[in-house]
Amino acid sequence: MVTLSFPSPSLSFVESGTCKSSNVSRVLFSGPDNGESSQPKILRDVHISERLMEEFTELARENTEKDLETCGTLAAFLERGVFYVTTLIIPKQESTANSCQAMNEVDVFAIQNERELYPVGWIHTHPSQGCFMSSVDLHTHYSYQVMVPEAFAIVVAPTDSSRSYGIFKLTNPGGMEVLRGCSETGFHPHKEPEDGNPVYEHCSNVYKNSNLRFEIFDLR
Repeated sequence: MVTLSFPSPSLSFVESGTCKSSNVSRVLFSGPDNGESSQPKILRDVHISERLMEEFTELARENTEKDLETCGTLAAFLERGVFYVTTLIIPKQESTANSCQAMNEVDVFAIQNERELYPVGWIHTHPSQGCFMSSVDLHTHYSYQVMVPEAFAIVVAPTDSSRSYGIFKLTNPGGMEVLRGCSETGFHPHKEPEDGNPVYEHCSNVYKNSNLRFEIFDLR
């Protein structure tokens, strides 16, 4: 079912059924940093609909064809120790080929607060670049992960032949400490964490759930 409401456009996709284990699969990626997680404590699992990511990619298509990034916030509810991503909010934004700045973020907070949701991450495109986290992306993501340890970043890279998307987080404590101590802005190199781990890594606690209901608010 697809519904459209105004004045704030909201697409609501409802997939019937309950969250059965047969409809849940771990999101795994291959890559040099896809080993054991550096996380020193157990993180809550996060469930997300793969269709949500596909719908975001489609909504970003016009920008992607113009070589402009698109970004959105991912919000979830917490039930029995598991985060379920139910809402994607695409705010008003200013974009370039390698950056995306959200505007009027009070509108994003209002939607989250109204539904009592947690900001568990964000999603953005790399229209003509590979699937990785830039230094600017890392600083953006730090603001999420410092609030919610389970927060993750999805990078959608349609031109990357090796992988079209990735789900990442800062390593903890290494990557978090590096970003906490960095005051630089713009694109810049980061030092290696003292614990020997990379600054960021693939998430191992995120699962695709084909039975999740979700909403998309496109506020652009």
